[in-house]
Amino acid sequence: MGTFAVMLGVADPQGRRYEEVEAMVDSGAAYTVLPASILKRLGVEPYETRGFVLADGHRVERGFGRTWMSLAGRQDMSPVVFWDEDSVPLLGAVTLEIFGLGIDPVNGRLVPVDAFMLSADTSDDVGSAGPTISSRHGAASPQADALAA
Repeated sequence: MGTFAVMLGVADPQGRRYEEVEAMVDSGAAYTVLPASILKRLGVEPYETRGFVLADGHRVERGFGRTWMSLAGRQDMSPVVFWDEDSVPLLGAVTLEIFGLGIDPVNGRLVPVDAFMLSADTSDDVGSAGPTISSRHGAASPQADALAA
């Protein structure tokens, strides 16, 4: 087990010109983090500044934007954080979710996964107090019960 790297395509905001970067897969990172110079070279601009708490407890502010990425044969838009030039590119959990990928830490690879979705089932609404919230398996779950409360 441990960390592993994957090739991540990062594109300009129109999704026409890609650069490949080696990114460490980090499920502990919420967002994908890239050196700001790579993003700026592609014409990606931050649309806001956000605060981040580092592992050592320090708070920093960095640019936050979004752009096209390619991963595992798929292309989609994803949020990205503009980080320091000497930083290791990180592939974060939000990007993994957008691409429908999970981590197989034993084999050091990304694998396709189904998204977890709670849905409001209104099919038996007649005479009830409201919609039933159910999990992807169709059964009520503690999380669904909490949302319904």
